[in-house]
Amino acid sequence: MISDQANINNESFRDSISTINKEGKRNWIFAQKPKGKLYNARAVLSIVYLLVFFTLPFVKVNGQPFFLFNVLERRFVFFGVTFWPQDFFIFGLGMLVFILFVVLFTVVYGRVFCGWICPQTIFMEMVFRRIEYWIEGDAAKQKQLKNEPLGRNKILKKGFKHLVFFAIAFLIANTFLAYIIGIEQLWSIVSEPVSQHIGGFISIIVFTGIFYAVYAWFREQVCLIACPYGRLQGVMTDRNSILVAYDYLRGEPRGKYRKTERVDKGDCIDCGQCVKVCPMGIDIRNGTQLECTNCTACIDACDFMMEKVGYPKGLIRYASENGIAKKEKLRITPRIMAYTGVLVLLLGLLVVLLATRKDVSTTVLRTPGMLFQKQGEDSVSNLYNIKLLNKTQQEVAIHLQLESGKGNIRLVGKDIVLKKESKTESEFFIVLARNDVKERKTRLRVGVYSGDKKLETITTSFLGPVSIK
Repeated sequence: MISDQANINNESFRDSISTINKEGKRNWIFAQKPKGKLYNARAVLSIVYLLVFFTLPFVKVNGQPFFLFNVLERRFVFFGVTFWPQDFFIFGLGMLVFILFVVLFTVVYGRVFCGWICPQTIFMEMVFRRIEYWIEGDAAKQKQLKNEPLGRNKILKKGFKHLVFFAIAFLIANTFLAYIIGIEQLWSIVSEPVSQHIGGFISIIVFTGIFYAVYAWFREQVCLIACPYGRLQGVMTDRNSILVAYDYLRGEPRGKYRKTERVDKGDCIDCGQCVKVCPMGIDIRNGTQLECTNCTACIDACDFMMEKVGYPKGLIRYASENGIAKKEKLRITPRIMAYTGVLVLLLGLLVVLLATRKDVSTTVLRTPGMLFQKQGEDSVSNLYNIKLLNKTQQEVAIHLQLESGKGNIRLVGKDIVLKKESKTESEFFIVLARNDVKERKTRLRVGVYSGDKKLETITTSFLGPVSIK
């Protein structure tokens, strides 16, 4: 007979994933409904997340959506601020910061994101699986319903469940589309005849089908197959990363609980509750695994059983592998503080870039191919092209002011007025007195103003006559 310790060292469980049986077919997971402090905390966080997700498309800041990711029109709105292709460097830096954030966060804190914040986990565990518990019952009743022959009870329960699943998938699809095209366009698609919005109608149907398939059938396979984060976990975590871990030193050798027989046995009573509640179908006692999303369901289940038999809680807990091996409590180490500091600095850099981003972008160039022009007997001028981009939702009146040298600016044509979210071009002359032009090229500063507010200072060059020394 193989000993318990030998079972721990047996790595055969890594040869296949928990959702595939020996025949290579899908092993459907019937997860027992978890309960406990951590599950309740996740439920509260999920409620906040769902409220934000479904209401954010309706929130506007200065007439702009709070968040919009319109790839088709290359228009992106974050926190009510519109970003144009000219701001792509900020977007690129933001993506780089996000990737570094994910890497550093995972190195220190493991897959906390997967279990607590990931939309896939929140919708699957806190919405769709709860509906399943409500309609079909707990894991045992779900399994019984699946195995029973097709009849009235099975048709009604399965049919009603999938009808509710499809309705929620339809709601998610509409909300998701609102983040792409905006709530006004979405309302037009919903309220106006289908013939006027064929593309939008097809998009809603396609998104609904995708979300329904994910939560009704694909489920945990998304984390195993489609999401790259779980695959990257193996290379981003180490023995000091914080994980949901089983304390094998305390728990082994495991054995069934009997009040009169606990000699030479660990605290694990081999009840299997940690496996029954796992939505990925794994046994956390086998160590860190690809499938584990750190959802903490096993922690709640184990703590409940430990409390029942009078043993200390924390047999399964947040810990690092080195922490368990060295019997150390989880603590804030210099490594965690350093990595957290880097994360804060990266986020701070992004916030600074967003805060200092210009609402009106200005480009001034001396008109190509043109030299200076004489203005009477005592003045010379240069002609300039100016391009302006208004990134705001308000109309902006622009005037220019020379901030270096003695001279003036004369616009060609009408005053510059920028309509909201638009760009315009114009021309202007800079006129200087001949006696003030001392060099072949003179550096000048031009202030761009809207009313009394300076928007930007542009540096350009003024070309003077060669004969002037």
